[in-house]
Amino acid sequence: MAALVYFDADADNEEILEVLREDGACVLVDVMDENLKSRVNDELQPFIEATPHGRDDFTGRLTGRTGALVARSEASRELVMHSTVTDLARQFLEPYTDKIQLHLTQIINIQPGQGVQPRHRDRLAWGGYLPSDIEPQFNTMWALTDFTEENGATRVVPGSVSWPTDRRATDEETIQAVMTAGSVLLYSGSVIHGGGENLSDSDRTGVNITYCLGWLRTEENQYLSCPPHVAKELDLELQELLGYTMGSYALGYYSDPEGVTDVNDLRPPEFVLGRSPREKASSAGLITD
Repeated sequence: MAALVYFDADADNEEILEVLREDGACVLVDVMDENLKSRVNDELQPFIEATPHGRDDFTGRLTGRTGALVARSEASRELVMHSTVTDLARQFLEPYTDKIQLHLTQIINIQPGQGVQPRHRDRLAWGGYLPSDIEPQFNTMWALTDFTEENGATRVVPGSVSWPTDRRATDEETIQAVMTAGSVLLYSGSVIHGGGENLSDSDRTGVNITYCLGWLRTEENQYLSCPPHVAKELDLELQELLGYTMGSYALGYYSDPEGVTDVNDLRPPEFVLGRSPREKASSAGLITD
């Protein structure tokens, strides 16, 4: 059985990426400080408490999934934009895209008595249509509580990124991502994983923040979860990560539905936030002559 690799928070990016490409998962230890952890908890606790349980065995009948974290929590924005994570996400996905985007934000709160989640690959959010040699996403699970074997630490199958799609993992091949609060599990969209069983008497709480290729549809609709009147108050880099920018030269423009003005009717998304793009897109990639 392969082991899950743990890195210090200041580990070299290339070493981390090498493990992610080979194993599909690793843990960065004690990345989030106590102040940020407390702020995330305090800002989101009312939403966690109001969130209903899942509707089936996959979403978890004793599990709450709370989204729209960018709009609801200033502290969560710091996790989304954590420089180590966003640098790793861009480097991990850059063979397949010009830009990355925020795929989803979600508190996953596994309560006592919740059984194991069925093992799965997150890339199947797009069905089985993406070629297997394209890695579509880069995922994080930030621990707000300690993740232990008893309380349902995420189960991961290291090395399953290279398996054929019809191979099924066994319990012997599955490792739990045990980690201290403030640590973060990094994992790809292709690695087999699932939530653990909570046999303890307390909740296991994590922040699931994931990134994907800029030309794919996102799992969480960021334009509805963080609409323009909210997004316009955010930092420019976060606006762009949410998708309020062109994905490429001809990907993502809009027209004003209330009429045509004397400016170009095809507008970049930044216009809805009251600003122009920071950089001009090139048409070179479209031209075949």
